[in-house]
Amino acid sequence: MSKKHPIVAVTGSSGSGTSNVKTAFEFIFRDEGINPAIIEGDSFHRYNRHEMDEATQKAEAENCSLTHFGPEGNLFGELETLFKEYAESGNGKRRYYVHNEEEAVRHHSPPGTLTAWEPLPENTDLLFYEGLHGGLVTDSVNIAQHVDLLIGVVPIINLEWMQKIHRDQAVRGYTAEDATRMILRRLPDYVHYITPQFSRTDVNFQRVPTIDTSNPFASEQVPTNDQSLSVIHIRNPKKLQIDFRYLLEMLDGSVMSAPDTIVVPAGKNIFAMQLIINPVIQRMMHEREKSWDLSAG
Repeated sequence: MSKKHPIVAVTGSSGSGTSNVKTAFEFIFRDEGINPAIIEGDSFHRYNRHEMDEATQKAEAENCSLTHFGPEGNLFGELETLFKEYAESGNGKRRYYVHNEEEAVRHHSPPGTLTAWEPLPENTDLLFYEGLHGGLVTDSVNIAQHVDLLIGVVPIINLEWMQKIHRDQAVRGYTAEDATRMILRRLPDYVHYITPQFSRTDVNFQRVPTIDTSNPFASEQVPTNDQSLSVIHIRNPKKLQIDFRYLLEMLDGSVMSAPDTIVVPAGKNIFAMQLIINPVIQRMMHEREKSWDLSAG
């Protein structure tokens, strides 16, 4: 961890809603005048889309596991190196995974490819990571140890599967059967590499539907925000210093379900994130400024 070069990581599996957290942070960074170095977790995939398809087919033929959740499909060591280097000096390298045609125009690279590595922008205030592995710890890497604020975003598992199936059908042209097979193939890596991270977070945001999602593989639509609640668990109250009474006043329809847990309508999730996270970022920037002043004086 670093006071001069802090790192904020949002970790959550694909389709879990990490983009909502990214939106909340965009508001915070703008309002606070913060210049972040943005890191997209997909950019640390080991293979581009074509290479991943080929490597997956080969792994399946050899009865091996290869997914975007596990070590065989990612550059875990390189991600830890980035976090360590940024925490020490504010430097590092990044690249981009090009998901679609819009990004292809921006990065001058076809969809499904990885861009070349490039240095991070100079004089950034913090590093902001959004992806699958911000809180990862394995026998060979410990990414979580470098993170100053770790945020988990995870829907209940049935909802996560529903979101993935519908997204893969709509965006990638998969059949429901194809998406289901992928879920089953990725499940061991999900259990070993994704789930444990949510026990290391400072706060978890979990979306819970209020309609029947008993069979996610047969559902025709994903529950909307109006049909969902957000369960917010403050796992590190010392760091977050939450005033729950204030949150209950500000978030209509919210209730406390445990001494460290507040439940809010899912439509208010971004606002709740701002209320909870913004003071933490303000304190982080204050500590950063103090550290620079002490080193200069």
